[in-house]
Amino acid sequence: MAYQTSLQSQTMEMLVSYRQKPSVQLRNRLVRLNMGLVRKVAHRLAHQCAEPYEDLEQCGFLGLITAIERFDPTQGYAFSSFAVPYIRGEILHFLRDRANTVRIPRRWQQLSRDGAKVRQALTMELGRHPSDQEIADELDLSMQEWRAVKLAASNRVPLSLNARVSSHHHQSDSMMTLGDTLMDARCQIMQTNQEDRLELQQALDQLEDRTREMIESVFVHQLSRQEVAQRIGVSPVTVTRRIKKGIDELVGLLQKSAALQVEV
Repeated sequence: MAYQTSLQSQTMEMLVSYRQKPSVQLRNRLVRLNMGLVRKVAHRLAHQCAEPYEDLEQCGFLGLITAIERFDPTQGYAFSSFAVPYIRGEILHFLRDRANTVRIPRRWQQLSRDGAKVRQALTMELGRHPSDQEIADELDLSMQEWRAVKLAASNRVPLSLNARVSSHHHQSDSMMTLGDTLMDARCQIMQTNQEDRLELQQALDQLEDRTREMIESVFVHQLSRQEVAQRIGVSPVTVTRRIKKGIDELVGLLQKSAALQVEV
């Protein structure tokens, strides 16, 4: 617990510094400091699809970099709860792209994967998204061939959620469907694992301070509404009304977060 608190403190200090003066070196330190988030999400999704864990991890790092770029320390919520949806979204985006019915040449499939890794490496090195020419040069390809690879990867027929996810290691299709790789929004809200607790805390942090205090007092500290009313100096009716309104806001925030994670 002490180590976790220290890690969160270091991360926040570095994020504040990065917000004030971005640098590739500082961002890379933040990536290394928070690689555990990527590995946790990648391991979880690796059990739900046929893709190699290493590919999922690489995509997850892209999501982590995006989260670092977009995080605002002044908003008051934990970076881990902010970053996890970006990490998961990048991996799910990769899985949706992999689940295609149009078979492209094996060499182009490999080049597409290599291109994703090169893009991630160059993004960390340059501090920005690389151009097509920079990626093509790194892969030792002509611009014409690289564009053909990109076009083949992007022009895929949209699939039903019942479509099976193919693995490039096997000739036969996996029994896992694309729908199976997407976490159901309601299940995400109801799950009691650590990731969901982080998302709940992020949603709580977006509520008005007094409303959040009432909800935490009743549902976390197990106080009665009468006790909360006496402590705060309002009527029990006011406490009940504020808690109901706060819960409605929480449900909306969590449903919105879950929907964004599926769409990314």
